[in-house]
Amino acid sequence: MEKIGDKIAQMSQRGLKKGSPNISSLLEGGKLPPQALDLEEAVLGALMLQKNPLNDVIDMLKPDVFYKDSHQRIYAAIQDLFAQSEAIDILTVTNHLRKKGELELVGGPFYISQLTNRVASSAHIETHARIIVEKYILRELIKISSGVIKNAYDDTTDVFDLLDKAESELFAVAEGNIRNQNKTMSAVIKQALDEIEKAAAHDGGMSGVPSGFTELDKITAGWQRSDMIVLAARPGMGKTAFVLSMARNIAIDHKKPVALFSLEMSSVQLVKRLISSESEIESDKLRKGNLTKEEQTKLHQRIKLLAEAPIFIDDTPALSIFELRAKCRRLKQQHDIQIIIIDYLQLMTSGVGGNREQEISNISRSIKEIAKELNVPIIALSQLSRNVEQRGGNKRPQLSDLRESGAIEQDADQVAFIYRAEYYGLTEDEDGNPTQNVGEIIIAKNRHGSTDTVRLQFIGKYTKFSDLETFGGDNMHMPPKVMGSKMNDDFEDDSFNSIKPNNNFNDDDVPF
Repeated sequence: MEKIGDKIAQMSQRGLKKGSPNISSLLEGGKLPPQALDLEEAVLGALMLQKNPLNDVIDMLKPDVFYKDSHQRIYAAIQDLFAQSEAIDILTVTNHLRKKGELELVGGPFYISQLTNRVASSAHIETHARIIVEKYILRELIKISSGVIKNAYDDTTDVFDLLDKAESELFAVAEGNIRNQNKTMSAVIKQALDEIEKAAAHDGGMSGVPSGFTELDKITAGWQRSDMIVLAARPGMGKTAFVLSMARNIAIDHKKPVALFSLEMSSVQLVKRLISSESEIESDKLRKGNLTKEEQTKLHQRIKLLAEAPIFIDDTPALSIFELRAKCRRLKQQHDIQIIIIDYLQLMTSGVGGNREQEISNISRSIKEIAKELNVPIIALSQLSRNVEQRGGNKRPQLSDLRESGAIEQDADQVAFIYRAEYYGLTEDEDGNPTQNVGEIIIAKNRHGSTDTVRLQFIGKYTKFSDLETFGGDNMHMPPKVMGSKMNDDFEDDSFNSIKPNNNFNDDDVPF
């Protein structure tokens, strides 16, 4: 204890006050937390001697990353001066701290002037700043881990609350301190050329994740990575049916893993819909278990495709943005998911205060951030307002019909609507085409290309969409082909209900 006492005394002389978090950590753990005081002094000194170094580290450093309390206050003063476009040197920093009443707390003018004496060169300030950040991250990890250990021994602690809190704190540390570095123009051009070459090599110029609908993929070239795609419609138009059909196409036909977050329907309900679609047995028959022998045989033959499909379903109700981000990260790491589908956006929670419009804005912005971070397209289903029903004519939705927040339209790279004229009792569209069993995908916003409308076949009894075949100008509704596939292993996380190979569905799963 003698050595520890000496260290505490030394640190107190350098500006740390008894009772601060750093002293508490020292006393509790018996060890000095990770730190780099010499580099902290060198960085602060360089920032007060020269102007340019601050531009290199201002987005990397924040006051909390400094170990010493006086250094936190000095850097906060430098930040204040930078924000006010004021000159930054020993005199201005000293004067600013004096105005805030903190000059004596940091050691007075003498200590500030001494910092500049420790600077040999500012050439390596960015490297020094990165080491300071690394030491801060280590201290945060120690603090979080210590809290987890302490709470884990408490019998009154809810284990899932503790797990959620720990994961939240860890991600907060990572997001606050780990940022992508700027890329040179040559590196970005090389990446762009690689994508162009891949698209050229792919039949049909597909550069993104294909939806499996021919005409739609011609317009979009597939759903593009890091894009947020909003798919909106009024209730009953077939939003869930469309994304389930698309998930099936992506996973089975194109062998790409899909993550589906369902906030409205349970995983078993979704699987029953997929079974109805794949086996072409009416969902009503599956629900009642009223199947003939031929239908049972057909069901077991075609269900094998789904059992092997890399579709991962999470039916957590009232899913928060934090939970979504954490689960998507795990899925990306473990199964390299290629696309994420959320059904639907308005049922999510943000975990922040404010009115509903602000909450939806936060959710929309966060979804876009996740898409960019994981470099995958995210399709978020959304509700439309009642304005559609109140309009006369064909009732085709518009961008202004997006419900609750204009931020959805702003954040989205693409906005598409599902419209079925048949739903409103209309037998023909404006061009005289029959509307029976036809659904339109209206691309109303597309940052990467043109807007257009795609006509698809809607088969209500199987709750599925497929390509609409046209022969000689007449719409011929042809049943879609069922294609075989070979898939990945099942998902290990119990919080997800993946469609696993060789599953033995119980009576609650498939009623027959």
